[in-house]
Amino acid sequence: MINDLGDTIVAVATPPGEGAIGIVRLSGKQAIEIADQFFYGKNLTRVEGHTIHYGKIKDENDRIIDECLAIVFRSPRSYTNEDIVEFNCHGSSYILEEIVQLFLRHGIRHAKKGEFTLRAFLNGQMDLSQAEAIADLIASNNEATHELAMKQMRGGFSDEIKRLRQELIDFAALIELELDFSEEDVEFADRTKLRALVTELQEAIQKLLNSFRLGNVLKNGVATVIAGRPNAGKSTLLNALLNEERAIVSEIAGTTRDTVEEVMNINGVLFRLIDTAGIRVSEDQIEKMGVSRTMEKIAQSTLVIYVFDVTETTPRDLWEDADRFLDASKAITARSSQIFVANKMDLNPYTHPEDYYRKGSISYDNLVSISAKNKMNIEYLKERLYKAIISSPELLDQTIITNNRHYEALYRADESLGAVVDGLDSGISGDLIALDIRQALHHLGEITGEIYTDDLLDSIFGRFCIGK
Repeated sequence: MINDLGDTIVAVATPPGEGAIGIVRLSGKQAIEIADQFFYGKNLTRVEGHTIHYGKIKDENDRIIDECLAIVFRSPRSYTNEDIVEFNCHGSSYILEEIVQLFLRHGIRHAKKGEFTLRAFLNGQMDLSQAEAIADLIASNNEATHELAMKQMRGGFSDEIKRLRQELIDFAALIELELDFSEEDVEFADRTKLRALVTELQEAIQKLLNSFRLGNVLKNGVATVIAGRPNAGKSTLLNALLNEERAIVSEIAGTTRDTVEEVMNINGVLFRLIDTAGIRVSEDQIEKMGVSRTMEKIAQSTLVIYVFDVTETTPRDLWEDADRFLDASKAITARSSQIFVANKMDLNPYTHPEDYYRKGSISYDNLVSISAKNKMNIEYLKERLYKAIISSPELLDQTIITNNRHYEALYRADESLGAVVDGLDSGISGDLIALDIRQALHHLGEITGEIYTDDLLDSIFGRFCIGK
């Protein structure tokens, strides 16, 4: 793809299907010149950049394809840092395709996936993590993911990585200088200061790595399983949270045989609610399959809402149930949160929630009393769900990583910095320390694009839509 960057490219920049407006975008050295050959209304080769002009597009046979607006951006003040022309046309897929085919017949190449943004990156308009944030911004479907993508696109994450990398580069230069004077046995880099710097960098990287869990759930939604015994009120709770009759509710135990999934937005965070079959021993083969699937969903979840009926469940019953479903997900309990919901309080109003507390697992912090049927305390439960994921609103103001590639690069950089510390402790030679520092710099550089390969770019920009 990189070898084709001298070409002028064209693509439809709006989603497929009919709409009021459709956009055809051209970028490259010949974009304005060729666009002007078929645009009638203004000489585009003579207009200023960042201007809009009304006119008609005609083909080689003088047939009018559409009336439209032509927007001209001149290099370097454009998205790609190249000359760009965007035609705002009527949103007919036929019209848009006719215009694209017209330019393809006259020396312009069809853009590949993400090629406009790739050119923006290669031409210095943004770094690689900012380019990836554009894809996240397009895919954002709630306030939280939108805010995260906007912060990354504006360079907050990039600035932090560049700062860390630059501090390490400054010390690496001194280490490299020592290698040039190895015969004189001199040290230009203060090992104590280097260790302090590496420790500081590791702390900053660890903070970013720890943010990935939050970033991942904000980006993909919080997998939230509603579990409990049959007839505990799980489906009624799902309906109450959604404020609609989504799940079948019956007094017959075992009504829910399969999982029911819906999405709920709380303060801009998406929760993927999964109503599951009641957990109990059953001889019914279908119900047994439902229970098995419930346990699988618990093991895959980020958040578990365990619902119990206060008219039927004793504290010991709840503790035994908690042990059972936690045992089913031992591998992931470190990343999962549990909220216990004491349901049907309207039928047993003298229940004392504190009777269900158990040291180290169930307390005021994660037990909520409700009546799902009467929607009592549902809004409070939503607040607790939000706080289980966002322990403090200030977290959203910090740098949060959401990208698997960034996490992997940071993890590898942290490993390399750990090797630097081990080398300083064992007193190894400067050339080996320099090697580990270069490895750390390499991994940090992969995030922002100071270091990249063609395969990496193809992988990243191949996930973009054509026209972006």
